Amino acid sequence: MQKICVIGGSRYFGKLLVERLQTAGHRVSVINRGSTPPPAGVEHLVVDRNDEAALTAALDARTFDVVVDQVCYTPVQAAVTARAFARRTRRYVMTSTIEVYDPVTAALPAVPSGTPVSEENVDPTTWQVAMDLPWHDDAYLEAHYAEGKRQAEAVFAHARDFAFATVRSAHVLGGGAQEFTGRLAHYCGRITRGEEITVHAKALPTVFIPHEELADLLSWATAADFTGPVNACSDGPLDVYDLAEIVATQAGREAVYRAVPAGEEASPFSFDRHYAMSNARAKALGFSFSRTTDWLPGAVAEALAVSAAPTD
Repeated sequence: MQKICVIGGSRYFGKLLVERLQTAGHRVSVINRGSTPPPAGVEHLVVDRNDEAALTAALDARTFDVVVDQVCYTPVQAAVTARAFARRTRRYVMTSTIEVYDPVTAALPAVPSGTPVSEENVDPTTWQVAMDLPWHDDAYLEAHYAEGKRQAEAVFAHARDFAFATVRSAHVLGGGAQEFTGRLAHYCGRITRGEEITVHAKALPTVFIPHEELADLLSWATAADFTGPVNACSDGPLDVYDLAEIVATQAGREAVYRAVPAGEEASPFSFDRHYAMSNARAKALGFSFSRTTDWLPGAVAEALAVSAAPTD
């Protein structure tokens, strides 16, 4: 049994992670701003993680074996929590994103198309941090999501009071209405209605992971002893045409495409640049992944059922 603190954990795979940890017999505490209570038996600390004084006061004398940070988006947030949890935990796990590898968001080492991108392509120990950027501006943060994650990782990587690991998640799908981004619902709705899907003519593959598997991996990361980044994605990259055809098959319809050139905006998961991740490190450390084509039809069926449900 461990004492584990989850920052966030109020929805989707974060909520599932809390349930997994509690079921495994750990003593779990959740920190959020109070919009969603955790399951019964989970300690709830209601505090804004951006308010360092309030966070420190809420933690009081508590210590934890592991902290899992689900909602860190900027180096400023990372610095606040790194100070607040100094000498309060032995291990800190941050949920990061595949988008740290997006070559349009930073000057990154070139990776040949078709070669899975490994963790070494973005090294948080050498990444430059700029605290004076307008990270508190929502519009700026949305436009610089990938860079915010890279710099947050960098801040934690230099923390001296705990071991740090970061889980770089692929695109997360599954769970029907729980999948709040609406990206899979976009395809289900348009294909069901016979509407065009805007895609790149030469779309490149990307990688995905089901929400349950990501919760399992994060739970596994709390008990592991690796440090640094690890990529989290199911086996088998798919491009947007592969995804749309799985949706079309489940819906009993045909996908209608409108192709756009590279550089133009297209539907979610249509990419004109390569940054599909490798999961080799996580496998070498002992985690087993599913295959995308095995679970994606079920995730699509869940999304289709939500879209077909009555609204009143």
